[in-house]
Amino acid sequence: MHLSAENLAARRGEDLIFANVSFDLADGGALILTGRNGSGKSTLLRVVAGLLRPEKGRLVLIDSKGDPDRLPGEASHYLGHRNAMKSELTVAENLTFWKSFLGDIEGGAGLAIEEAVEAVGLAGIAHLPFGYLSAGQQRRMAFAKLLVAHRPIWILDEPTAALDAAADRLLADLITAHQKSSGIVLAATHQPLGLENAQEMRMTGFAGVSEGVWG
Repeated sequence: MHLSAENLAARRGEDLIFANVSFDLADGGALILTGRNGSGKSTLLRVVAGLLRPEKGRLVLIDSKGDPDRLPGEASHYLGHRNAMKSELTVAENLTFWKSFLGDIEGGAGLAIEEAVEAVGLAGIAHLPFGYLSAGQQRRMAFAKLLVAHRPIWILDEPTAALDAAADRLLADLITAHQKSSGIVLAATHQPLGLENAQEMRMTGFAGVSEGVWG
């Protein structure tokens, strides 16, 4: 698996958020985005996930079969600021939905529901409504969503939000395991994740129309 970006630019409304962003990630690679709030970290992740169209530039994903035609979003998990879980449904019902809806990309298999819950350190509470959980437990369960369906690319926006130090370490271990199984990680964060084989890109904010991305 190989993911590359070439001279990406993106805007929000009339504002140009960033321009000329390029990176190259192979199996086991990670890209950590840093920078102040509003500097474009989330926007870049959403572009890679296929949730926003780039203003300019292109993304190229070459899968394990050498096929360059798959869109990066089709091979990605996206974990944003919100957990994308229904409060009134149980944890198990939420995870069952995502496991069925997403399915597995070739090259791997997701965990069973109880295995995923155990992997995030919350075994035995999958029967509870998601809305009953604490903010930290909810974030852990959102991470379990990444484990029930195999996707080689994990796109994580502030993944440690609402987590304590122990949960931070657990999360870092899960991400590292994903890398070791040839997974690719893109993460926006305000604090170190302790990842191996990681590149860092500091986002600097509004690029301005003078960058020439309009031409």
